[in-house]
Amino acid sequence: MIAMAKLPSDAALNVLDIGAGYGFVTEEVLHAFPNARVTLQDYSDLMLAHARKHLAKSTGQLSFILADLTDPTWPERVGGPFDMIVSAIAIHNLRKTDLIAACYRGVASLLKRGAPFLDYDLFAMSGGIETHIGMMQDAGMTRVSRIWDDGHATILVGHGKRAL
Repeated sequence: MIAMAKLPSDAALNVLDIGAGYGFVTEEVLHAFPNARVTLQDYSDLMLAHARKHLAKSTGQLSFILADLTDPTWPERVGGPFDMIVSAIAIHNLRKTDLIAACYRGVASLLKRGAPFLDYDLFAMSGGIETHIGMMQDAGMTRVSRIWDDGHATILVGHGKRAL
């Protein structure tokens, strides 16, 4: 998923990992972009504690934010704007399309112009791929498309259009 971002590997990116869990996606971000700074967001303090331990060697590049995606103020808590936002097997857990749509609006508000949002998820569990593409477009993301699909999980990408 990270390779599909098509960003320079030496870039000093500001990245948000939504639903970061123990940090497996953040680890891949830091491997692909060693100069990146990553904000890990999760609703579970326990998972963020695991991430702190798992990613201890990269502590200077990391920020940890405890925030619930159902709370409308979550975007204000994570900072930004971001050069890239990633999420893996997280957003579908919101289950309700109105909550997912609100989450995508938050994501769109945090993306720099042209910055990618890469979302690897189980979209069929929460409305289907086309529904998610539509919600991402309605949230204000541009060039939303399916870039990988194995019949079970899918990667969608959208890009920011907010002014810098």
